Amino acid sequence: MKIDFTLQPHDLLPKIRKLWELSGAKISLIEKTFDPGKGAPVFTIRGIYTTRGWTEWTQGFQYGSALLQFDATGETSFLEIGRRNTVEKMAPHVSHFGVHDHGFNNVSTYGNLLRLMKEGRIAVNDWERNFYRLALKLSGAVQARRWTDTADGGGFIYSFNGPHSLFVDTIRSLRALAVAHRLGHVLMEENDRKISLLDRLKAHAVSTMKWSIYYGRGRDAYDVRGRVTHEAIFNLNDGNFRCPSSQQGYSPFSTWTRGLAWAVCGLAEQLEFLDALGDDEITPRLREAAEATCDFYIEHATAVDGIPYWDTGAPQLHRLGDWQSRPAEPRNPYEPVDSSAAAIAAQGLLRFGRYAKNERYWQAGLTLLSALFDEPYLSTDAKHQGLILHSVYHRPNGWDYVPEGVSIPCGESSMWGDYHAREVALYLQRIIENRPYLTFWEN
Repeated sequence: MKIDFTLQPHDLLPKIRKLWELSGAKISLIEKTFDPGKGAPVFTIRGIYTTRGWTEWTQGFQYGSALLQFDATGETSFLEIGRRNTVEKMAPHVSHFGVHDHGFNNVSTYGNLLRLMKEGRIAVNDWERNFYRLALKLSGAVQARRWTDTADGGGFIYSFNGPHSLFVDTIRSLRALAVAHRLGHVLMEENDRKISLLDRLKAHAVSTMKWSIYYGRGRDAYDVRGRVTHEAIFNLNDGNFRCPSSQQGYSPFSTWTRGLAWAVCGLAEQLEFLDALGDDEITPRLREAAEATCDFYIEHATAVDGIPYWDTGAPQLHRLGDWQSRPAEPRNPYEPVDSSAAAIAAQGLLRFGRYAKNERYWQAGLTLLSALFDEPYLSTDAKHQGLILHSVYHRPNGWDYVPEGVSIPCGESSMWGDYHAREVALYLQRIIENRPYLTFWEN
């Protein structure tokens, strides 16, 4: 990645304004045409959002996007979309014991609403505020109960694959535990045993840093500093780590770039959160992991413009030649890019750059956004429901749409990619406009 050290936040303001203009029309179009009875919108096919049965982890991004749109523009119609649908449709996600996605679904909806109320953007109503607070407390406790103890005395929130499975994605979903702890909640177990949500958050973060992230210390033959594995597998009989794995990446020994992006973003957010609490118990490990993953993203995972291909070990990537020396090519004949990974990673680079007072990471985030918030990634077609083009979901399963006459998935959007593009746009816009710094826990 070639970092532009001359780029300033205000230089991106015209692109951010254009993004919100396009975004509002797309949110309204989805609200008007999508049938929620079919499930949550996941990704687009021929420009139209459709479902994909696996787990319902994207509905919070749909309604959370409307809340971000209101936050950025003040247009109350989007507040109404986000608030009404949160109340009517999000309750099953609060009590969903079968997934590791509570931070995605519930903090994006109930959390944004509570934050907006605290900021005075929504009129304070005690019953409404307590409703949001209760949802977030329960969500954090439900998420924390998906727990597997490990042989080293730690543990982790296990993925929907089962108690043996630690996903790197969940480092970003820890925000559910963080918010619930901040609201004074605990997990109650048998015999009224109280379990600290903060302790579980930190234990999960430590397990992720230990088993999902590499540091170049010879852990295995593919130990490259900053590399990330999507899944870590444990033996449930004794709690020992057994092997790396991957559900959505090419292999356990390459790096699925969206998993890398979840780590970049989640680690930075947890550093900010623990700093706000004045809790530095695991800060040195978090900083080491954040630096490693940010460096790997910049040095190994992306093209010159900061946009990554879907996996660093994608089998046909070599056919693109020196792909890191030129901008990413979303319509190449060999391997797809993943713009959603770029949207997620950009926020992590900016947050960690600001936290660590590191110009390299901050400017990398700006450089990346300058490419992402422009064509060919910004979707300017009024008929296309997606906001950020060239996202992929599950390349190994072949779920992504391949247009006629093309050999790879391209030209489509994902609900998580669109949400995170909006979230990082709002993050940077608030800094440019000298508004309150955007965090998920100030509620």
